[in-house]
Amino acid sequence: MTLTLVPATARTAVPRTLRAIAILACLPYLSLKIAWIAGSHIGIPEGSSLLQHRTAMIFANSLTVLMDACVIVLALLLTRPWGLRTPAWLLALPMWAATGLLTPIMAGFPLQLLVKALGGSSNQGSSSGSDAFLDDWVFGVVYTGFILQGLALGALFVRYARDRWGHLWRGRIGDLPRTRARTRTAAKNDRRTGITAALLALAPATLHLLWATGSTLGLNEARIEQRTTDYYVLEALDIGYLAAAVAGGLLIAFRRAPALPVKVPLALGWLGSGAVACWGGWLLFALLVGVDDIAERPTAPMLLTYAVQMIVGILVVTLGVRFFKDPASKDPA
Repeated sequence: MTLTLVPATARTAVPRTLRAIAILACLPYLSLKIAWIAGSHIGIPEGSSLLQHRTAMIFANSLTVLMDACVIVLALLLTRPWGLRTPAWLLALPMWAATGLLTPIMAGFPLQLLVKALGGSSNQGSSSGSDAFLDDWVFGVVYTGFILQGLALGALFVRYARDRWGHLWRGRIGDLPRTRARTRTAAKNDRRTGITAALLALAPATLHLLWATGSTLGLNEARIEQRTTDYYVLEALDIGYLAAAVAGGLLIAFRRAPALPVKVPLALGWLGSGAVACWGGWLLFALLVGVDDIAERPTAPMLLTYAVQMIVGILVVTLGVRFFKDPASKDPA
């Protein structure tokens, strides 16, 4: 049998290409945001609510510029030699947040386009004419960039995590008791955390289910008026993120599916917890900042939904942290 060696240049070409894609995909969004901060109205129609809250818009856009700039830093960190020496938490925390913010866009935007192509209605611009929030082309440019960022950054992180921590999730769940030292107290704490997350998730999951099926319970007037097919797609996906987070958390905590590869619950917990916690936090922030119109003021159920989502996501990611902090599975790096 002949072994074929892959040249070093070929091994480095893929991460370099992915890094370039991630960085270039940030430029349209960063350019628009910086232009808006500087006072430009490109992509913002006359009458948009963005023009009515100048201070709040500058603050929010400055924050999102910093967030998207972090993607560039992460792309460099995941592909440079010094990135392997970075403390685990300093990489994992922003990468988890990036995953949580980008995953719903990567899943939601293509589905919205598909539903729209099949005759569904869209609320990307909130409305049309003088009351539009943003020009339609802005969403296409920005969300396409986000999707490219997510794909490139995700592929880079998988490669990085496999090289640095891949030995920690080899095998199946049934093998874990033989490969990881786990005290009874730690196991009990994990199960309590998993159950707590599952019980708390019932509240937001129920409301998202009601909203996805047409109920207006707990919605403010503005949200009721803005409901379109886009809205229902996102509400249905929110249920999926909660389900993924809870499933991953319970599988990590109870380890009752011995034939399942260890990486499956870890992936479910990572993606689900990030989506519910980070988007819950972002939507909570958006509801509380710069709202003057009484019709747009958040209701208690809306605030409760996003706040509880944050708690559920944090509880589930805590289970993942405990898994990797197991005394028998310390990162040797």
